[in-house]
Amino acid sequence: MKKLVIAMVLLVTFSACKTPEARRPISVKTGSFIDQSVERNKKLIAEEHAIIKTLIEADTNTEYLASPNGFWYTYNTKVQAESGTPGFGDLVNFDYDVKDLKGNTIYTQEQLRTQNYAMDQQELFSGLREGLKLMKAGETVTFLFPSQKAYGYYGDSKSIGTNVPLVCQVTVNTITQKETN
Repeated sequence: MKKLVIAMVLLVTFSACKTPEARRPISVKTGSFIDQSVERNKKLIAEEHAIIKTLIEADTNTEYLASPNGFWYTYNTKVQAESGTPGFGDLVNFDYDVKDLKGNTIYTQEQLRTQNYAMDQQELFSGLREGLKLMKAGETVTFLFPSQKAYGYYGDSKSIGTNVPLVCQVTVNTITQKETN
């Protein structure tokens, strides 16, 4: 009997000394939400690009240029002089309006007022920021921005809703070069 008790104590002692095991999660999450979001966004971008390309093809009197930054533009007034485009920190004075792709006015130039923008140092939606870099003083350009280059998913919390592509007519009045020390 004594041997049986000793054997049981040894058995319990050795079985209690095993290393702890990692707990497994109750549910396994995959990247399915992110994958679905990526697919939705790819589909949205393709639809917007198709609509914009249809508008461009319908406007046979105007030559639109594709920007490497993901938007299209055409010069309403082009300056041929050798004046420069704005660089980092330059102050750009400009006017613009905002419309949807159907031509409905969202904001007029009067509502937006003349803007003074320090290049790449202030907030401005990405398409317009990149578009201003292409312009010279005195030029007027019409831009076609897909929603991801405009206000994207969030809109502007006023008149521009979620995923709205925009048409902006922009006139650069002056470009003041940043003073370097």
